[in-house]
Amino acid sequence: MDKLRERGEKTDAGAIAGTTSGAGVKEQTGEGEGDCLLLGGHSFHSRFILGSGKYSMQLIKAAVEDAGAEMITLAVRRTNTREGENILDFIPKGTTLLPNTSGARNAEEAVRIARLARALGCGDFVKIEIMRDSKYLLPDNEETVKATEILAKEGFVVLPYMYPDLNIARDLVNAGAAAVMPLASPIGSNCGLATKEFIQILIDEIELPVIVDAGIGRPSEACEAMEMGAAAIMANTALATAGNVTLMASAFRQAILAGRMAYRSGLGRVLKRGGEASDPLTGFLRD
Repeated sequence: MDKLRERGEKTDAGAIAGTTSGAGVKEQTGEGEGDCLLLGGHSFHSRFILGSGKYSMQLIKAAVEDAGAEMITLAVRRTNTREGENILDFIPKGTTLLPNTSGARNAEEAVRIARLARALGCGDFVKIEIMRDSKYLLPDNEETVKATEILAKEGFVVLPYMYPDLNIARDLVNAGAAAVMPLASPIGSNCGLATKEFIQILIDEIELPVIVDAGIGRPSEACEAMEMGAAAIMANTALATAGNVTLMASAFRQAILAGRMAYRSGLGRVLKRGGEASDPLTGFLRD
């Protein structure tokens, strides 16, 4: 708690968000302040969110300065990574904290962790993670819906991590979620968009931001997800395990920007078969 108080965090999450300069806004979105990410009434210029797990000063510095992150996920149960070391020591002031409920095995445990995070001064944002499966770390969708409904009624801005299922996504919308966060592939795998077709269904059918979470391993995959219409990308392992963390963070920023701009521009049509000349088939040379 002392660390949070020293950082000057406010329980009003909206007061923490949106610290990017005007020049940074234009670089991040290509359209200035007219294309912000809206979550629970709060706006963010960046569409990259740093996930929790593999923390270091270099990673967080790169995520904020090179990837443009304005929001960083915090695993409440693992704020102390080693004796004498606290994750909050690495997170810059002014960055929005997104506490998650990592370690929760059911809705009751997730709700308890979320309430603890708010009591500690982390704000109203919370990422729901509920996993009973310790091998593949797949989310328990049903328990996630239960926790989302309880916490949304208590005024939390709930971002639930889920396996991409349209019916569950609709239940999360009805439960009061501020966004849905489908996994691309198993956590920490860097395997990319294994669930691409299912994520596209959510993007097409759900009237909430779809934030692609877990498994994105390359900037090209982040770009592809943004081209599909994803609202944002959450990643950690892809940066943390890169040979050059700073360069990879910059690559993710540019890839997310490129994908977003491509989506907003309207991608060109795709022919299912055959070809079509770029120029009219007239004016051929004749013998």
